[in-house]
Parts: sequence; structure tokens; C-alpha cells
Amino acid sequence: MPKLLYITMHVRMPTHKAHGLQIVQNCEALADAGYDVELWVANRAQLKDLQNIDDIWSFYGVKQNFTLRRIPCLDPMLWFNANNRWWARFAFYVQMVTVLFMLLLRLRSSDADIFYSRDEAVIALLGLFYPTEKIAYEPHSIRPSKLGTWLQRRATQSAGFIFPVTHGLHDDLIKQGAESSRLAVVHDGIRAERFASLPTRDSARQKIGWDENAFIVGYMGRLHTMGMDKGVGLLVEALAQIDGASLALVGGPDRIAVQIREKWLSLGLSENRFFYTGQVDSNEVPIYLRAFDVCAMPFPWTQHFAYYMSPLKVFEYMAVGGAIVASELPAVHEILTHEETALLHPPSDLDALVRDILRLKDEPILRKHLGDAAQAVVLEHYTWAARAQVIVSALKNR
Repeated sequence: MPKLLYITMHVRMPTHKAHGLQIVQNCEALADAGYDVELWVANRAQLKDLQNIDDIWSFYGVKQNFTLRRIPCLDPMLWFNANNRWWARFAFYVQMVTVLFMLLLRLRSSDADIFYSRDEAVIALLGLFYPTEKIAYEPHSIRPSKLGTWLQRRATQSAGFIFPVTHGLHDDLIKQGAESSRLAVVHDGIRAERFASLPTRDSARQKIGWDENAFIVGYMGRLHTMGMDKGVGLLVEALAQIDGASLALVGGPDRIAVQIREKWLSLGLSENRFFYTGQVDSNEVPIYLRAFDVCAMPFPWTQHFAYYMSPLKVFEYMAVGGAIVASELPAVHEILTHEETALLHPPSDLDALVRDILRLKDEPILRKHLGDAAQAVVLEHYTWAARAQVIVSALKNR
């Protein structure tokens, strides 16, 4: 059985952030596809609520068909005030340098057939010691800084296989100098088993304790990314114009949720129509998503959101048969089609967002049609198993 070594140097494992789930589900799928997968993660200081969790397989709800190895490093991020920009930058570089040094020591004894990573620095390091046909790089954005750009170019030169997660990212990597023959787009997806036995909307709400008669527009996931708003404030403003509409937030962090709740109340909206759960167990996510009437993804326009993001929430919304209302960004349009699998509107267009939600509120048949169509598309095209087959085929046929 060929051995695949997946290396990530910045991610805390486990983490509440979506990239942790993405990595673990990717490893599980590659193992199912015939690789002996070992995941190497930096042994970073853990957040308080996750300090005692060693079983990442149960935490993420995946099979234990791959192994985990923690690489020692210095991690100053939690020592002092991580909100200080200069301290955060210093801590980042200390952590990066020490984990790369430890990787150098550990890689000397590795007999992997394929080295796989999302991290440019890791790929660039691997390129110093291994041939391109042994290196696979999965980029998730274009790096804007001078150092990031240099590392990314080194990574695309070092990797024989490059798996961008959107077509926009694919095109920009080519503009940056990557060879098109090395690239294959692999969108993210879902673990089909996780969505195999879905409850009805009413039974999901009974289990959660939400009002069965409420019209609930929900948002699942982190409420900001890299310091960027994800449009939930705009969603609050839209719901303020819709009689009887409720908002449900599943995710965090709590401090951002508190700000959103304060905005909700400041608009004169009822506290009884604001549902916030915080982080929930990975296995319970489908239940909460089924309790939504409408699944919202109101991202603003930024370079990252428009061209590079591949949010797990869109695939999970689709998997539960949710009626989706989303910003019409190029990366979103790669997955969803207006009037067929979702209602799409121009980003940050409050009036259009209100109109789309009102349509879905007033037309339950449309909600079902969009949800059923989206569910069929995701199960056919966007599963981790299907994604792994694309990756494995590329690795074997080059």
C-alpha cells in the first residue's frame, strides 16, 4: 500500500475552525482510496475547551483509518496577548521556523511515497530534498505578502501535483507562473455518511428545542474569517425587514455572536427570535442544519471570498437539502446555480437579500425544489470520496 504523508504546520488539532475538519475528512477519504495515510501536525498549545481532547477521530466523526503524529515546536501565540498585531506576527514566525526545523529532522526517516500539504513553506522545504513527482500541494488562496508570494511560487515549482480548491485560484496560480499541466481543481465536499439519516425539520427542532412554527434563517460556521466580516450583520438588517423571521447562528466565536445579538436587539427585534448555539458536536451539525428553513451565506465581496474560498458550509447546506440564499460570487457560482440550486444575489445588496428571503418564506414549494436539487448535486459531485478519486487518479497517472 503506498504511503501518503499529510503535513500541516499551523493548524491546532483539533480546532473549531473549518480547516481542521477539511484536513481530517480529506485524510480519511485518501485512506479509503487506498493510501496508508499519516497526518503530521504541529504540537501547538491548545485552547482551553479543547485541551483534553486527544481522539480527533471521534471529535470530527471520522473513521480511525489514518494515524496522527505531533511535531514539537515553540508556540508563543498563547503566551501573551495574541491580539497585538506585532506579537502575533512574531509568534507566527517563531512557530513556523521551529516546526520547519523539527520537520527537517523527522523527514530524514520518512519513507513516504507522496508528501501532501496545504502549507507553502512545507512544500518549498520538501522541494529541497524530494523530486516533484513525490510532492502534492493543495493551495487555498493566493498569498498577498512578498514572503508569501515567494514561498507560493517556490511551492508551485516544487510540487508535481497542485490541487487548487476553486477555478479562480487555478487561474491565478497560472498567472503567477504555475504549470497548467500540474493543476487539477478539487472542490471541497461532504462526508456522505454524515448526512445519510437526516431527521425531518420538525423532529430536528423538537430535539434542539426550537419553535416548530418559526420561520428560521440560519447561518452555520465561524462568524468571521481572517478578521473579515462574513455578512451576518447584513443578514440581521435583512431579517429586520421581514415580519416574523428568526435568526439562528451555529458556530462562533462567542464574542462576535454577542455583537450580532446586540445589533439584533438594537433593531427592536425579539430576543425570542434569536437562536445561538455556539459550537456544536460535529455529529450534530446535520440536525441543526435540518432545523433551518433557509440556509444563508451572505458573504461580502473580497478577493478571497470571490475567488478562493471553498466553504464547507455550502456543501453541508446542500447535503441536508437546505434552501440556500447566497451572495453571487464567482467561487459560489462554481457550485450553485441561481434559481436551480439556490437563490443568488449581488454581494452586500440588502434589498436583493430581503427579496430572496421573502420569496423563500412565501414559497415553500420553491424551498423544497431548491433543496432537493442542491442535495442531488452535492451527492453526485461533491463528496470527499469523489474528490479523493480525482487526487488519486492524478497521483497515479502522471
